[in-house]
Amino acid sequence: MKSASYKLNKIKKIGSIIWIILIIFVTYILIVNRNSYDMTLRQKVLKAFYPVFMWWKGGKAKAITNVKERPVVSFYSLTSTLNNGQPFNFETLRGKKVLLVNTASDCGFTNQYEDLQKLYEQYMDKLIVIGFPANDFKEQERGTDEEIARFCKVNFGVTFPLMKKSTVIKSENQNKVFKWLSDSLLNGWNDKQPPWNFSKYLVNERGELTNYFDPSISPLSNEVLTAILAKEKN
Repeated sequence: MKSASYKLNKIKKIGSIIWIILIIFVTYILIVNRNSYDMTLRQKVLKAFYPVFMWWKGGKAKAITNVKERPVVSFYSLTSTLNNGQPFNFETLRGKKVLLVNTASDCGFTNQYEDLQKLYEQYMDKLIVIGFPANDFKEQERGTDEEIARFCKVNFGVTFPLMKKSTVIKSENQNKVFKWLSDSLLNGWNDKQPPWNFSKYLVNERGELTNYFDPSISPLSNEVLTAILAKEKN
């Protein structure tokens, strides 16, 4: 009887510990998401654990820099369509650096929307940030263009341009902008397509692709900021 009672008390203690951990877990999620709206439970959990996710993936992050190659096809010859259906001509981007990012609403990196907005606001005089929502990875962007725009505006205050949802990985339907970004025959040197959501490509003031950053590299990281602030050589 003593042995059975001991085991029962042990089980109760373990159960109590699990309940405490669960309460802390739920409380943390609620605190982090106190200003979140129209988010699914998955989105709230991913937002809460974004810092952990970034730390875990950070050691595997890659960045690639172009030091001399110039594009074969002009970046400014590209066009796209905003998520409201209006055409967007890349000719209007001359003279500024451009950070192009494939985005998704249900990804572990979704909280980078907030960092991208901060980056956009801080360097608006010299940088344009453009988001390209895509459902290419584990169907993490199932919403319509209207739903995506609302989600980004309400939860992350996004004001930088968002394009219509498209495919960014190499295929017959690949977005023409990402085809340019991931084809060395067009951009002059890079063949790397996005391996996941929130891959980042930086184009300089002359329309040259200068940098690629993995999804786990924060938009506010030293690597990205250094590339944005770098002065181009003639």
